[in-house]
Amino acid sequence: MNQKLDDAAIMKRVCAGEYLLFDELVLRYRSRLLRFAWSKYGKRCAAEDLVQEAFLAAYAARETYNPAFAFSTWLWTIFLNLCRRHYKREMKQPREVVHSSLGNSEETRVPEPCSSETPLQTALKTEQFELLVAYLAELPEVQADALRLRFFGGLKFSEIALTMECSLSAAKIRVKNGLLQLAQRFSEGTPSEGEGS
Repeated sequence: MNQKLDDAAIMKRVCAGEYLLFDELVLRYRSRLLRFAWSKYGKRCAAEDLVQEAFLAAYAARETYNPAFAFSTWLWTIFLNLCRRHYKREMKQPREVVHSSLGNSEETRVPEPCSSETPLQTALKTEQFELLVAYLAELPEVQADALRLRFFGGLKFSEIALTMECSLSAAKIRVKNGLLQLAQRFSEGTPSEGEGS
């Protein structure tokens, strides 16, 4: 029923008192936000907490949404700002190792594999995801976030530019340079974290 409504129409009705319609927006965006956060932090529970916090913040700020702009850009901006604040809080707290959860942890597994996959295919996919998370962590934050928005969030370049508050060409350059650096890291082999060990 609500799939015919666009995001702006749903937000208009939510602001008019139909609060339960906000669930439709959660269903539309949750998985993309979760993939972004999971790729950034490597921990599913931290990613889920951030996604939930983003939806709570968006709901609390629902009256500030301007339907002249895309809801997705507004939501991604809220989410990216929450991720930045989370990162700053983490940096203030002493940590053992940023990627200590990489390995066989339940936290870093790729979302449920396709049932037709063999255990070997699932293990390879998990290992590749963990490696990607490690390589993304080595990139400058603006490049890594641009890549996450593009490939985990499915945003267009124009949406990335609005979300990251940069020009369209800057968004494209961030994605391009990030991809080039990722390709170089994949061709070199292991993340730099393992070099000092």
